[in-house]
Amino acid sequence: MGAYDTETDALAADARAGLVREIDAEGIWDEAPVWREAFAAVPRHLFVPYYYVAGPRGYERRWGESPDPRARERWVRGAYADAPLATRLRDGELVSSSSQPSLMARMLVALRVEDGNRVLEVGAGTGWNAALLAHRLGADDLVTTIDLEPEITESARRHLEAAGHRPVVVVTGDGARGVPERAPFDRIIATCALPTVPRAWLAQCRPGARILTPLATGVLALTVRDPAHAEGRFLPTAAYFVPLRGEVRPEPLGVSLAVLPGRVREQETFRFLLTLTRHTLDPREAGALWEREGMPGRERYGVTVGGEHAWAWLDDPEGPYVWPLP
Repeated sequence: MGAYDTETDALAADARAGLVREIDAEGIWDEAPVWREAFAAVPRHLFVPYYYVAGPRGYERRWGESPDPRARERWVRGAYADAPLATRLRDGELVSSSSQPSLMARMLVALRVEDGNRVLEVGAGTGWNAALLAHRLGADDLVTTIDLEPEITESARRHLEAAGHRPVVVVTGDGARGVPERAPFDRIIATCALPTVPRAWLAQCRPGARILTPLATGVLALTVRDPAHAEGRFLPTAAYFVPLRGEVRPEPLGVSLAVLPGRVREQETFRFLLTLTRHTLDPREAGALWEREGMPGRERYGVTVGGEHAWAWLDDPEGPYVWPLP
């Protein structure tokens, strides 16, 4: 990664300040203002030296070292937009991205990181999220990030070193298996979508640890009781992530919603329920439940992991609405 000119650095600093103000205005950091300082201090553009923007003719590549100053300005302004950025494509498929900054901020606040916590991030991406975690913790050897793709982990490692942040251990491997040699963890955060909660994560956590993971277009926050048990609820916000690449892969929904009235099938919270219960409820059953229960938001749902079994539930883990997870 080359050094950027003074004009680009100044533009980046101004754009970063604007992004921080934008996220701050949403009140996301009210509960944990320490993250405001982390976002202000860790420059996103150093972690996305290039990215892709979808357009009418396919993806346009934006590059921080373009010889065209106008192109460099578009790149740096885009790097600080509150939007996800496609950072790696393969045969037209999105393989890796930098998540939407405001969603990252919400997840980091919900992770409830405390001083001295050992944190595992599943899905290294560009390395920016790991850098934010390392900046927050302010001590060496506390953050581990893992990704299956060697190209992704190598670029994340380069970005972290070039940005000059505290050491982060970058591991190439299947994130669903965790990183047992770096355990035990106090916090685990995934930045890729999974169909269930990998049991290996619980075994690598201390009792009382917190796990935050995307699941069924939502974000699940679990508290670990012991190596075989955990429970928690979904955050209210929607979340769409690149699927985890490894031995645990989500299946496509693969059902027709034509049997449902438009007032149901077009609602995002209904689609969340249908995705969460894909192995149990068909669209008609899911639609009837969703309307009968008052169109519940994500925060009314939760997940319990008990030994080899895991199940999702509405309102109460022992209530009438429970559905098995893989």
